[in-house]
Amino acid sequence: MLLVGFGFLLSLFGARLLELQAIRGDELAASALGQRIVTSPIPATRGKITDNKGRPLAVSVEVRDITADQQVVGPDGPAAAEVLSPILEMPAAELEPLLTGTKRFIYLKKAVPPQVWRDIQTWRADANNTGRVLQGIFSERRTIRDYPNGSLSAGVVGFVNDEGRGAVGLEYGLDAELAGTPGSVTYERSAEGTEIPTSDVQRVDPQPGTDVRLTLDADLQWAAQNAVAAMVKKSKSDFGMAVVIEIGTGRVLAMVTAPSFDPNDPGKVKPERWTNRPVTWGMEPGSTAKLMSISAVLDQGALNPRSKVVVPGLLTRGSRVFRDSHAHGIEQLTLAGVLAESSNIGTILASEEIGGRKLYDYLKAYGVGEPSGVDYPGAQTGYVPAPSDWSDSTFPTLAFGQGMSLTALQIANIVATIGNDGVRVQPRLIDGMVRPDGTSTATAPVEQGRVISRKTAQTMQRMMQLVLQEGGTAAGEGVPGYLMGGKTGTALRYDEKCGCYSGYTASFLGMAPADEPRLAVGAWFDHPRAGYYGSELAAPVVKKIMTAALASQNIPATGGKPAHFPLRADGPR
Repeated sequence: MLLVGFGFLLSLFGARLLELQAIRGDELAASALGQRIVTSPIPATRGKITDNKGRPLAVSVEVRDITADQQVVGPDGPAAAEVLSPILEMPAAELEPLLTGTKRFIYLKKAVPPQVWRDIQTWRADANNTGRVLQGIFSERRTIRDYPNGSLSAGVVGFVNDEGRGAVGLEYGLDAELAGTPGSVTYERSAEGTEIPTSDVQRVDPQPGTDVRLTLDADLQWAAQNAVAAMVKKSKSDFGMAVVIEIGTGRVLAMVTAPSFDPNDPGKVKPERWTNRPVTWGMEPGSTAKLMSISAVLDQGALNPRSKVVVPGLLTRGSRVFRDSHAHGIEQLTLAGVLAESSNIGTILASEEIGGRKLYDYLKAYGVGEPSGVDYPGAQTGYVPAPSDWSDSTFPTLAFGQGMSLTALQIANIVATIGNDGVRVQPRLIDGMVRPDGTSTATAPVEQGRVISRKTAQTMQRMMQLVLQEGGTAAGEGVPGYLMGGKTGTALRYDEKCGCYSGYTASFLGMAPADEPRLAVGAWFDHPRAGYYGSELAAPVVKKIMTAALASQNIPATGGKPAHFPLRADGPR
């Protein structure tokens, strides 16, 4: 009976052995191999974002996350904590709980420089140390996005999320180009979690992302951001904006919103601060839109700069009574004087010489209610009502810049169009891209059509100089040594919260050199509480930015003579 029982027991073992080796051998071997096989992703290096001179605005930096397998560390946790404390710059008392327990994976410290991991490996390899103490300590390689200039250009560039994908701004809009293609590495690991040296390693190399070169000039961006931020604080505005466009090419040399934020730590501010307002925030342009109205009147040949415009103190059109910014009796201005003194009533009367339909056509040709051409997340097109939707007061309201909306970029491009002798060029933020294989592509200017004739544009260039001369609304705000043209704007501010007008938007547009235009600069301040005229808030800021822009672009003064037109039909000015 004992022999029979012992034989039966051996048969059971034999059957089990047969199952494991003969029947399920391949399956179990594959399963065991599968437990040893590890596939780790290799992140792709995200493409750089630079300014137009190649200076970095956003770069990817390699870091290491130091991790531990508590079961492999085992009883050496306290000793490992003492060793790692000076390397990780963490108290041993803080590390010891992270190294003690049964967890197979736990982070010790994230985003440390690669040298920290090399120091750990060096200590473990040192024959004088007990390398066993640091068994179970590993690292994960990854890259993080770094913005070396902090808040500079943050509104334009944006930032990435915790997964390294674009979250806001151009980082989001160009994510497909910047991200690249991740790779992977597959190897066998031991029970301790280390790579088996003799194992077969399969590697798929990552493909880095494309580098993007912007049109922005970092130095000019810095000057513009400082100037706008200082005036936001002084005027107690909700925020301020500035745009610099290179006339003829459409290149945006500066685009700022203040206050800004640090893209290295965007969570410190509310999400509304992440917005690139010059392209995503629509506003009523106010008196800066008179550039479109008066140029349309000139282009149609209805009036010339010296034509007399009799301007009463009040003007009734439809159900509304219109006024100028200051009370006055009947004035006899020239068309040049209407622009220089920014008369609402004078602009309405001049625009009536061509009629609402023609004015509407010019507004559309200037880009009102049309895409700006800048491919930016959340970019607005602005709005102007179609003539079929007009009330009895819409036409006169549109003539002096209310009842429509544009972005700051669109408004600045009005001046750039006039400066480009009447041809509208699509603004752009990207100069070119460099692919991982070294090939590059440049972005060429895109003309969007002629808006006004060359003659009309050059007449407007001269008339805009009067705004900065005696009798103009921004007298004395030109750049010394340069001929400069401009236009002030003080628009009623539409508040979506109450569905009503509340406060003002102060603005100024500048162009220089006025007789050979190269640069268009605009500044805007939303809901200022200390002053509200564009001449007192925005014009001084444009003067500072224009001064910096002319210097940074090495644009010499032309030496031309200032333009002269009479402002009044009943006197010398």
